[in-house]
Amino acid sequence: MAKQGAKLDWPTRYQELLAQSKQPLIKAFYESAICDLSTPISDIPLVALDFETTGLNYQNDDIVSVGLIPFNTKRIFCKDSQHWIVQPRRKLAEESIVIHGITHSEVSDAPDFSTIMAPLLAALKGKVIVVHFAPIERHFLYQALQARLGEGLEFAVIDTLDLETRALKAKQGLLGRLFNSKLDSVRLADSRIRYSLPAYQNHNALNDATATAELLQAQIAYHYRPDTPLSELLI
Repeated sequence: MAKQGAKLDWPTRYQELLAQSKQPLIKAFYESAICDLSTPISDIPLVALDFETTGLNYQNDDIVSVGLIPFNTKRIFCKDSQHWIVQPRRKLAEESIVIHGITHSEVSDAPDFSTIMAPLLAALKGKVIVVHFAPIERHFLYQALQARLGEGLEFAVIDTLDLETRALKAKQGLLGRLFNSKLDSVRLADSRIRYSLPAYQNHNALNDATATAELLQAQIAYHYRPDTPLSELLI
């Protein structure tokens, strides 16, 4: 699958994946993928996606909750947001409960991830996915689908952490790079502070998806133009 930081030719990659795919749910996603990377970001339908997991190792850990919210550069469509708690295949560790607040009793009554695959992929179809720190959503979604369908999903993203790192490096300038000055934190909450965005409760999948959507809107308003082509933001 796509490596973090790799600048892929996504239109070509989507065509390759479509030709290889055997699963109708996944084929439908590739068929609807936005492939004209010259499209202005203001014309792109977006969806912010966030997972809470049992840990950070995608090979051993599993998804506990999923939050998503569709939006564009001007509006966030709260009425179309979705939030699911699912039962992970690995037992919840106490330290993960402390982080996301989802308890053993909640997941014991929750359905398997397989029950939300169809509505989740339907919500992602025809949109560009926006995340904060792409490896989490990319790797965990790939593994979750691979385990249940025998086929994973690859997708392009706009990563607000990547955009924030770019903005901080531009601000740092040549002298800062020469003297190796430390960049400010690019955590979601810390990044939002720089744009005077309100503080939300962290580590709730829907809250973090909403926070990511708002952060991208602010980043575009501060650092880009409405006619910035999608290719400039995508990884």
